[in-house]
Amino acid sequence: MPIGEWVLQTACMEAAQWRAPDGRPIQVGVNLSALQFSHGDLVARTRQCLDASGLSPSNLDLELTESLLVERPDETIFVLKKLKDMGISISMDDFGTGYSSLSYLTKFPLDSLKVDRAFVTDLPDSHDAMVVVRAIVGMAKQLDLHIVAEGIETQEQMEFLHELGCHTGQGYFFSKPLPKEECLRTIGMHAAE
Repeated sequence: MPIGEWVLQTACMEAAQWRAPDGRPIQVGVNLSALQFSHGDLVARTRQCLDASGLSPSNLDLELTESLLVERPDETIFVLKKLKDMGISISMDDFGTGYSSLSYLTKFPLDSLKVDRAFVTDLPDSHDAMVVVRAIVGMAKQLDLHIVAEGIETQEQMEFLHELGCHTGQGYFFSKPLPKEECLRTIGMHAAE
C-alpha cells in the first residue's frame, strides 16, 4: 500500500475512534501529495477509507499545497469538487510560500487557508511579516475562508493572530507533537469503545 493511502486510511480509522470530551467526533486533517493526485483514483480511495473507518466525510479535511494546485489545475479542480460533493473540507496548506496565482483562490473549492509559519515566525516584531499576514487574513476573510495560522510559538503571536481574526492556530505554543495516548490525555479526549 502506498504511504499516502496508508496515512489517509490510518488517520480516518483513528479519527473515527477519537471523541471530544462532550462525546462529539473530531475532525482530522490529512496532507495530500502530488502522487496521490497522479494515480487518478483519489476520490475512490478516499471513499473506501471513509467507508472502512466509519468516519463521516464532514470530519475529514484534506490539505493541499499551492504547488499541487498549480501542476494540473483543471484536473485538480475536478477532483476537489468531487471530494467536496462527498462532504469533505479542503484546505490550502502553507499559503504564501508557493508559486500560484491569487486567481487560484477563487477557482479552487477551498474551505480553509493555512497561513504558513514562515510569516508567523517573525510576528509581531517584523513590520513586513505583519503586513503580509494582515493581507492574507484580510483576503481570506473576504473569500469567507476559515483561517488557520501555523507555527505559533509565543503568546504574542497567538494574541496578534487572534486579534486579526484567525479562527484556529497550531504550533508549539499549544503543544509539540505527542504520541497518541499522551495526546488523548492532554486534550481530555478518549477513544470510542
